[in-house]
Amino acid sequence: MASDLIRHFRRQFAYDAWANREVLAAIRNSRAAAARSLQLLAHIVSAELLWLERLQQEPQSQPVWPEWSLEQCEARSVEVGDLWRKYLEGLVPDDLTKMASYNNSKGEPWTSTMEDVVTHVLLHSAYHRGQIASFMRASGDTPAYTDFIHAVRQGLIR
Repeated sequence: MASDLIRHFRRQFAYDAWANREVLAAIRNSRAAAARSLQLLAHIVSAELLWLERLQQEPQSQPVWPEWSLEQCEARSVEVGDLWRKYLEGLVPDDLTKMASYNNSKGEPWTSTMEDVVTHVLLHSAYHRGQIASFMRASGDTPAYTDFIHAVRQGLIR
């Protein structure tokens, strides 16, 4: 069962990387919403890196709310997607129940299972992509179509 969950997480992160690329393309084509949308996407990518660093017991390398250009955000998004893919490829079933200790952004100590952290990363990213879509729509721009089922139906993820 745990090996099925690892496969599920690998698929979800493939979707996450695709969805982030779609959002980048929408931001590139936006008129009014580009600045706030880019700020939110930079936060998504930085937070994905932060949580991976926490799981690997590495120091935080980027601010939680970085000020990246579109090009920087695109490059970091590719890099972080590759890092997560490699990390998930190396997991074995027992890893999902391992505990990761870290300090949150307020400096408070916490401990969470790897499974809970990975789930959080995926949901956090989807939440903020939804914010980007709402902000773009309210500004008159067309947001990216990042529905999971759309990606599956189109064969964009396996």
